[in-house]
Amino acid sequence: MPIESVPEVKLGILGGGQLARMSVMAAQRMGVSVISLDKDKNSPAAQVGPAIFGSIHDAIDISTVMQKCEFITFENEFIKAEVLEEACRIASFDPKNIVPGINTLRTIQDKLLQRQAYQEFGVPTPLAVSADQAETIDFPCVLKARYGGYDGKGTKYVNTKAEYDELRPLWEPGGWLAEELVAFDDEIAVMVVARKDGSCDTFPAMITRQRNYVCDLVYPCPSPALSAKAQQVAIDAVKAVNGIGLFGVELFLQNDGEITVNEIAPRPHNTGHYTLDWGGMSQFEAHVLSVLGWFHSVETGIPTCMANILGIDEAQSFENALSEVSKHHPRARFHWYGKADAIPGRKMGHLNVSGDGDICGEAENARDAFYAAWR
Repeated sequence: MPIESVPEVKLGILGGGQLARMSVMAAQRMGVSVISLDKDKNSPAAQVGPAIFGSIHDAIDISTVMQKCEFITFENEFIKAEVLEEACRIASFDPKNIVPGINTLRTIQDKLLQRQAYQEFGVPTPLAVSADQAETIDFPCVLKARYGGYDGKGTKYVNTKAEYDELRPLWEPGGWLAEELVAFDDEIAVMVVARKDGSCDTFPAMITRQRNYVCDLVYPCPSPALSAKAQQVAIDAVKAVNGIGLFGVELFLQNDGEITVNEIAPRPHNTGHYTLDWGGMSQFEAHVLSVLGWFHSVETGIPTCMANILGIDEAQSFENALSEVSKHHPRARFHWYGKADAIPGRKMGHLNVSGDGDICGEAENARDAFYAAWR
């Protein structure tokens, strides 16, 4: 959409993927005017609401959105803080109306600074150092790109010093960290909403099952005591980065029963998609309300399991697959992201199953039925 034809709106979202799409839909339901920015004219968000076409990494393009909006947020943490600062200067936009804030984003998008912030605040987290200091934490360890990695991308497991030396051309130029390898039984995720006064509210703690480093299944934590402990660690992690707004906090449940922070995302998160169908507030409603300063508390819902749907080889029309799921799995609630190509491993949608009984088994069976009919 040409910038000249865009009316002034309440909220601008930098990014046009599925997280922006569902945030736009949440804002619209509440009557909040909203627009997204993405270079793809047929982005998932542009399919459901007005959009400006441009790069989320270009200060001038971002400034055009700022000139039309009262508040700004984003759907990923990869927009450089310096670019946001420059866009604010160009548009004469108040940085205080960017939620989460620029300084919080600056800390989170550098995974080493993120680890250091947790350590300084006393939040349990794996020890991390610059990659050239890996020998100080011993082997085995994990090498991670400090910027931009997700879903296992930018991660190398190193068992010995010999393997570490073989990877020297990768880490020696800089931009990598080394952290101690954590022995864990489960991964847990908690969505946290931080208010401007420093107080926080949380969604329930959820167990997350990974497959090939990508979130596969999300379901309620079975232990109330464990859930409460995870929620407190997640709150402390958000406070460590001076967070305001919605955050997805990923945690390790270690073999010794301790809970440590893996990493944090300053936005809606894949592990919070279950909230779309649990009968309480969704993470996207919480996101919009927190950006605008209107959030009060999380209204909880019923137990829900989410199963991700990833792209597969030789995928056909998803409509036939949806019909099959609807026919045989009526409790499954289906969400499609509107992406053009079902690239293998790409997040294309998800489904939720809520209520009593074996919701995880039902969600997996519904997904299997979808995949079988999608080919």
